[in-house]
Amino acid sequence: MHISFSWQGFALLSALFAALTAILGKLGVAHMNSNMATLIRTVVILMVTAAIISLRAEWQRPAGGNWLGWTCLIASGLTTGLSWLCYFRALQLGPVSQVAPIDKLSVALVVLAGWTLLGEAPTLKGAAGAGMIVLGSLILLF
Repeated sequence: MHISFSWQGFALLSALFAALTAILGKLGVAHMNSNMATLIRTVVILMVTAAIISLRAEWQRPAGGNWLGWTCLIASGLTTGLSWLCYFRALQLGPVSQVAPIDKLSVALVVLAGWTLLGEAPTLKGAAGAGMIVLGSLILLF
């Protein structure tokens, strides 16, 4: 059976899984070093991704592309790892109901970066949405 989602469907699933990540992560780091917890999480992600690629027969030689694409993917991997390390440490130290909203400020930062760095057209809807995310995070924090 083949299930097909639009980008919106995958984005909603991402939000659901991110919420579960926060709750399960908070429980998981309660009695474990946050860096070790991040390593365990990373190994699980590697195994699940490898299984999906295998089941879908999507293995391919990582050839081609250009140096910018490779550099950006490597940098993305580094920043993802740093984000996870910081996130799990924050979960270990603080309440999930405050850590997660601060983490989601990344959404507003991405909107801003899309406009300034990627040349995406700013919109009133985008500015209002990003502003509400910032405001909501601040309300939940204070």
